[in-house]
Amino acid sequence: MTPLLQVSQLRSGYAGSTVLDGVDLTLEPGSILGLLGRNGVGKSTLIMTLMGLVPTTSGTVLLDGVMLPARPHKIARAGVALVPQGRRVWAPLTVGEHLKLATRHAHPGTWTADSVLDLLPRLRERLRQPAGSLSGGEQQMLAIARALVTNPRLVLLDEPSDGLAPAIIESIMDVIRQMQTEGAAVLLVEQDLHLAFEVSDEIAVLDRGIIVHRTDTESFRGDPDTAHRLLGVA
Repeated sequence: MTPLLQVSQLRSGYAGSTVLDGVDLTLEPGSILGLLGRNGVGKSTLIMTLMGLVPTTSGTVLLDGVMLPARPHKIARAGVALVPQGRRVWAPLTVGEHLKLATRHAHPGTWTADSVLDLLPRLRERLRQPAGSLSGGEQQMLAIARALVTNPRLVLLDEPSDGLAPAIIESIMDVIRQMQTEGAAVLLVEQDLHLAFEVSDEIAVLDRGIIVHRTDTESFRGDPDTAHRLLGVA
């Protein structure tokens, strides 16, 4: 089977500095990969590079065997959706306006504005409310909803639990599982190990700009020495 995502020797960085230094990564259709690592090792840079927001200096990124274009809007139209760290919703626009904009170039699929609002009913109650007035948890749900209505094949999730209460994090877990049920693959960058372990099929660890370890989630959870060595956690 051809991997949905195939990253080979990917290098990128900022202002002449190298952050990613030869990342090799594959992701199968409908799978969830939790990407872990200490602060500053390049996890968010990888997400932003895959979305075309940080230019590559070398390497290849294939989606379903086809080279991804370099421009973010073309990557989105190829079937990749980004849920960025910090939500990054447009404060003046209402919830409904966010969803309307996101559906303009949606791919055919099961996710519609109505089905997403059924999954995230709190947003239905806030349809006419500006995004800037939502709580942090509601903004995170909006960022996820905005991605889902495009019917992506691949969702890039960057720290979705950042700054949120445990009850909201549990809701995010449910949504990620539903993404997988509907056939999307997910690359999840997350510091909350509980969330990552609960939803991920596999765990990969990024260090010094490369993937240094990858295994199934249960094996990683059962190997505390490796977790401590790579992540500094018990």
